[in-house]
Amino acid sequence: MTAPVTLTATPAPATPSRAAALRYRLNFRPDIEGLRAVAILTVLGFHAGVPHFSGGYVGVDVFFVVSGFLITGLLLARVTANGTFSLADFYARRARRILPAAGVTLAATAAACYLLLAPLARVDVAYDLIAAAVSAANWRFVAGQTDYLAAHAEPSPVLHFWSLAVEEQFYLGWAPVLLLVAVLARRWGRSALPGIAVVAGVVTAGSFALNVRWTAASAPLAYLGSPSRAWQFGAGATAALAAPYAARMLAGRGGTLARAVLGWGGVAAIGWATVTFDGLTPYPGLAALVPTLGASAVVLAGHRADDRSASGVEVGRLLATGPARTVGRLSYTWYLWHWPVLVLAQARLGELGWPARLALVLAAGVPAALTTRLVERPLRFSLVVAARPRRGLAVGATAVAVPLAAALLLGSGAIRILEGNARDAAGPLPAGAAAGPWLLATPGPDHGPVRPAPAQARTDFPPTAGCEVPPDATRSPPCRYGTPGSPDRIVLIGDSHAGQWFTAVDEVARRRGWSVEVLVKQGCPLPRLTVRSPQLGRDYTECDTWRRRALDRIAAGSRPRLIVAASLNRYTGDTRALARGWDDTLDRLVATGAPVAYLRDTPTFGRDVPTCVSGALDSWSRCAVGRDVALPPDRLAERLALSGRPGVSLVDLTGALCPPGPRCPAVREGVLLYRDGAHLTSTAATVLAPRLDAELSRLGLLPEAGR
Repeated sequence: MTAPVTLTATPAPATPSRAAALRYRLNFRPDIEGLRAVAILTVLGFHAGVPHFSGGYVGVDVFFVVSGFLITGLLLARVTANGTFSLADFYARRARRILPAAGVTLAATAAACYLLLAPLARVDVAYDLIAAAVSAANWRFVAGQTDYLAAHAEPSPVLHFWSLAVEEQFYLGWAPVLLLVAVLARRWGRSALPGIAVVAGVVTAGSFALNVRWTAASAPLAYLGSPSRAWQFGAGATAALAAPYAARMLAGRGGTLARAVLGWGGVAAIGWATVTFDGLTPYPGLAALVPTLGASAVVLAGHRADDRSASGVEVGRLLATGPARTVGRLSYTWYLWHWPVLVLAQARLGELGWPARLALVLAAGVPAALTTRLVERPLRFSLVVAARPRRGLAVGATAVAVPLAAALLLGSGAIRILEGNARDAAGPLPAGAAAGPWLLATPGPDHGPVRPAPAQARTDFPPTAGCEVPPDATRSPPCRYGTPGSPDRIVLIGDSHAGQWFTAVDEVARRRGWSVEVLVKQGCPLPRLTVRSPQLGRDYTECDTWRRRALDRIAAGSRPRLIVAASLNRYTGDTRALARGWDDTLDRLVATGAPVAYLRDTPTFGRDVPTCVSGALDSWSRCAVGRDVALPPDRLAERLALSGRPGVSLVDLTGALCPPGPRCPAVREGVLLYRDGAHLTSTAATVLAPRLDAELSRLGLLPEAGR
């Protein structure tokens, strides 16, 4: 990011090295400040949840184009004037422009997290802060958003730093490449502009193709990855290269209409994307062309500050007004501050409506203005700092070191607390009750340490690594557990809500000398439904293929002694489609001749339970949720309870997880029940094994143990 400029061209001096070159000249562009205002307001509206801002995330695309235009324009001015430029000066300039404000925001966020967040959340944020400080946040969040098992993680207060990381990664490579082209052109006595144009075209085209491919394969990777976003900076760079020619073509009053159409068309494209795009739009993909080309059109159509021929009908006139420029000048620091203010307020107060969220993001303009006035502008325009590149780089290094130190302090303190929790919870696991109102055979406490400890709960998975296949898989590997060589088996089939019961089902099988076959796929409904995968960002066709193959495998093998089926029942709100999907799947399972047990879905909390419990060991009830929220309707369970179905039995252990009362607990008798917002810990499943065994036996689905 740099001062808004315009690019004009004049013939260069007739020297051998630049005989055919154009010289780019920098002039102030107030309309680009106004375009930044458009970008930040769309982002604020989107994050606040304001109606008709469902596509406001395109404001980031506008920032990318503007950045590519301004930074490349700055480098072009240096190259055409001097034949080269200084990398040290370039990075020092960026360091004092970008890093001090970011460092202050990150350090302040670390302090706020210490005061407002539970210990486990502090550890998560500490890692996020480290990644954000070193401009690698996008790759950390790619890993989280493409990981199905991290789907219930709370939003990070520095999630928005992904875009800054993408920008810094781009310029880490872009500036040296342009310098190399300039040096080679100077050595060969040629203009650097054709070579730069070729490089810009190759980078833009290649990155755009990768963007389209990744959007089809993994939307989070496409959205957050720097290789798939580079084309938008490339679009801005291409606009910078074309700006002198566009200015010449649109010069004078004869170009007034063309400039007006181009500029207003660009703003209309950004506005249309903001209003019509939403979370279901495959993005970035081809859709990102709309705001990207729109922003490019606006910067090409804009007028210079000294262009008296600009007409009042041009969009640049509106964007150059005082209020738009004021917001634009704050856009960077406002972007930095608004998200942590919003996320941390909701972490403390709970989910808020859009008017309250809007008030919060608008209020974030206050620390943004203070940061601009007291930190960003003094360092950015300091003559002392700007005098030598090493001073600017030292300022940048300090701005990175301070939040890194804050992150280490935040994380290490929280880890010490969590390690103490784990020591307090050590000891043998109590036996679960087979029946009755208590979870444990010997009722446990109602506060204090929990098993597993919160830090261990997130990784308290069933010991079936590789058997719960990821979203891109279409076939389950051979997965048999229990008594080796046993001709009798229980088949456990479904999505991760089936996989969470493995330790309980395995105990049931082992007591009878049987084995367990695991057929489980992440995020894949067992009823025949075609759904959208948030990890892949598209229709989950792999699920349909996997389900068909899993059912074929059961039908082709020896008849199981029992089939245990479970699935999240909230993949669709279409109850008729859900009923048809279940009928299709259950028909195939019943046709095997094996009895089928449907496990009613477990409660859902909609938030990260271990994080909450890590800060509520003195009062577990603070992490309980209302029964109406935790137990949404399970239509299949209701059908089976009301009218039954031949060959299918309902197994409902809800009473053990959510006993009668207005709220469902996150912890019962010292057992932490959930590893995220909806999946049982393996510890909880182990404790529930005697109850599951007893219920299956009561329904006549199992012989007595030992028979």
